[in-house]
Amino acid sequence: MIKPKVFVTRFIGQEAIDKISQDTTIEVWPEELPPPYEVLLEKSKDSEGLLTLLSDKIDANLINSAPKLKVVSNYAVGYDNIDITEATKHHIVIGNTPGVLTGTTADLAFALLMAAARRVVEADKYTRKGQWKTWGPQVLLGQDIHNATLGIIGLGRIGAEMAKRARGFNMRVLYHDKIKLNEVEEKQLGVEYVSELKELLSNADFISVHVPLVEQTYHLIGVNEFAMMKPTAVLINTSRGTVVDQKALYDTLKAKRIFAAGLDVTEIEPISPDDPLLTLDNVIITPHIASGSFTTRKNMAIMAAENLLTGLNGDIPPNCVNPDALRK
Repeated sequence: MIKPKVFVTRFIGQEAIDKISQDTTIEVWPEELPPPYEVLLEKSKDSEGLLTLLSDKIDANLINSAPKLKVVSNYAVGYDNIDITEATKHHIVIGNTPGVLTGTTADLAFALLMAAARRVVEADKYTRKGQWKTWGPQVLLGQDIHNATLGIIGLGRIGAEMAKRARGFNMRVLYHDKIKLNEVEEKQLGVEYVSELKELLSNADFISVHVPLVEQTYHLIGVNEFAMMKPTAVLINTSRGTVVDQKALYDTLKAKRIFAAGLDVTEIEPISPDDPLLTLDNVIITPHIASGSFTTRKNMAIMAAENLLTGLNGDIPPNCVNPDALRK
């Protein structure tokens, strides 16, 4: 029996690779950097399955050039790197890895919130440079987190986990979302619904963004939105870089119109070393590591492998974003 051919665009852990290898002829891209688009295009031409990362572009051109392709398993919750409409039209199922990274991502978002508020990275640099001469009453003052107001934009799984963490700091939690929870759910999470984004922005001490990247959320936070925030506000973004207008963020931080920001994502990834945002002390930028714990990355890999193998068998993957692809 000929095994289906699959291409995995990065090494995602030996356990997941071994699982896939049992039933397929597998090729794993060996480099740390993603395969160039031309390579991905070539590898896809005779593959029945792809296991991809967010940095791998699965567009209409690639899909139309891959007649054997049955499944694309994305090692991520998001899937804006894939043309879902075109994939569905060609009966290609798309898998993702939701849920498994929810808590871990919320952990990092809250870590960024705390670090930005209390100037942890700036203080570390201050110490390493030998600038710490004495205890001073005005040295590196930050913002209190306890008893403050947290505004969550997008109360999905991760947003809800942020709300739970905020309770431990006795924070008031506002949320803005296209879907309002019922009163019981709001009481359980300890959150208050705000119908207008501007109301959340003007009242929150901390603003944490947890929305998917769609047309409506591109540059959701820009010049006008920054103008609505308190001068003491801290912005946290662990969703997608282009949800925030990065130039507007730079101008706002440089002028100290808000207190600070913590980002795990940027408009272009990786961010250029000479990007002006990196010259500012009141921003913390991590390299898209929100899901980066040993346990979570392992679980993501196993989930992605299961999605891939199920799709190769002609069935709907356990976590599928376009089940209509297999409906006649």
